[in-house]
Amino acid sequence: MKSALGFLVAAKRCEIHGLEQLEITSGLVKGVSELVHMLQKERGVSNVYLASAGRRFAAQRLERVEASVAAEAAARERFVQLDTDSGRMAGGVRLFSRIAYVLHGLDALPALRSRVAGRTLGVEEATRSFTELIAGLMAVVFEAADIAADPAVSRALVALFNFMQGKELAGQERAAGAAGFAAGRFEATEQQRLAHLIDAQDRCFQIFVEFADPTLRTIWRNAQTSPAIAEVERMRRIACAASSTPVAAEASERWFECTTSRIDAMRQVEDCATNALLHLCEAKLLEARSDLHDHKRFLDALSALGGQSAAPLAVFFDKSATSAAPAEGDAAGLVEADGLSPKLGRSVLDLMQLQSQRLQDMSDELNTARAALNERKLVERAKGLLMSRRGLSEDEAYKLLRQTAMDQHRRLVDVAEATLSLAEFLKPD
Repeated sequence: MKSALGFLVAAKRCEIHGLEQLEITSGLVKGVSELVHMLQKERGVSNVYLASAGRRFAAQRLERVEASVAAEAAARERFVQLDTDSGRMAGGVRLFSRIAYVLHGLDALPALRSRVAGRTLGVEEATRSFTELIAGLMAVVFEAADIAADPAVSRALVALFNFMQGKELAGQERAAGAAGFAAGRFEATEQQRLAHLIDAQDRCFQIFVEFADPTLRTIWRNAQTSPAIAEVERMRRIACAASSTPVAAEASERWFECTTSRIDAMRQVEDCATNALLHLCEAKLLEARSDLHDHKRFLDALSALGGQSAAPLAVFFDKSATSAAPAEGDAAGLVEADGLSPKLGRSVLDLMQLQSQRLQDMSDELNTARAALNERKLVERAKGLLMSRRGLSEDEAYKLLRQTAMDQHRRLVDVAEATLSLAEFLKPD
């Protein structure tokens, strides 16, 4: 019959298996991060290429395509490393479904590139196609964060996901701003779009700062001190001025240059975050394997000693009986567990209570990390409901939720939750 410590050893083996899966998943996230960055660059140069009727960025586009193809191959290799046969991966249903969608989009990339090369589609359609694929890749990162069972790794993934999302929104802002500056003016709808993208970025980076470790927060803070950031802020104010105010068309290239510098700085932070995630997984695995080794040694020692009778049930639930070493001769020191001597019996009970407290702490930390992901799910669902029932655009739906939250002095997530609860009353217009 297995002892209590034997089951603790089994629990540690399960923890190690979970961490090994998490290490592979984190490597996948790093590969996806690289692919997203390359596709963002390809999207940017493709837009300029199409907008200029092929006169600009022809060579750069080919370079970006080559880089994207290499990043795609690396990401596909990461997909192959996932355990898809056993069916034991926690959260595998959602993660694998997201990956299937992404692979379908990646398979369609050659046709999209062919149309870009032949200039048989417009800037908006090209942007939408790249953005939808990038959104699918971001969903893979989201699911990886949602299924992480280790609280420290979960926090790191939540921070990374929100940073990547903020960076993607910055790329969309770059495209929207470049189009407006090139046109020489910003219409009211375009200004609303920019305002939405700026606000959404701020929310993502706030969550990143909340969940990132101190080192990453410092790196991010330092990355925001470059002159390009100040220039982006200045040009944002110009773009968001009254729509009747004309802007210099030549400012488009300056805007593209400054926003690209800002995004490149973000990429450096993103690299640091993905590397920190991998190092964290390695450290967690090393710690868990060391604990398993110690548990096994302890179990071997106990097995060699044998024993007499099991500890009374009351002792296990009496924290005071195991919270401090008893005085010599104290009756409480005569606790026996699994038929072991008093000192060894106390050690087993201490170990079980330590494991129980650690699991409770992990559960509390995981709930905190997942709350940010759940809030995002609620807001996205509420936006989708308003878009389908009221015919609103994504920007309009988000603006309505945000304005309602401000008017009612409530959190955005609370307004989103209330909106979803009224789904049956929101009839299509």
